[in-house]
Amino acid sequence: MRETLGDSTAATAHVIAAGYFRSYSAVGLLAVVGVLFVAVAFGAGRLLRPVVPTPEKLLTYECGVDPVGEGWAHTQVRYYVYAFLYVIFAVDSVFLFPWATVFAAPGYGATTLVEMFIFLGFLAVGLLYAYKKGVLAWT
Repeated sequence: MRETLGDSTAATAHVIAAGYFRSYSAVGLLAVVGVLFVAVAFGAGRLLRPVVPTPEKLLTYECGVDPVGEGWAHTQVRYYVYAFLYVIFAVDSVFLFPWATVFAAPGYGATTLVEMFIFLGFLAVGLLYAYKKGVLAWT
């Protein structure tokens, strides 16, 4: 094969491959430094912190309330539904901002507009479903 390609072509391919892997070695070195930084920080924290376990420290603690009774509690589901609706509209706004920037780019206007209305249609169907189920009525 060397006779066909010549020595200069093989040398050029070797130089290109070396430059290719050199760029990835910088990324690998940065990843190793990041992992070492985190490991050293956790190790230093473990070595420097005081460890004095007391019965109060070993007690289960949540939301500033001492645990009394069973671990099960009745919670209203509607609060989770409101949180879920908030997340849906937060995701909606996160997707609309990049679409607005792409919409201004030449050649992407009509496609972006159609995709945006399809996405908003899905959200509208979900909101209509929540309204029909009575989820949006505060009782």
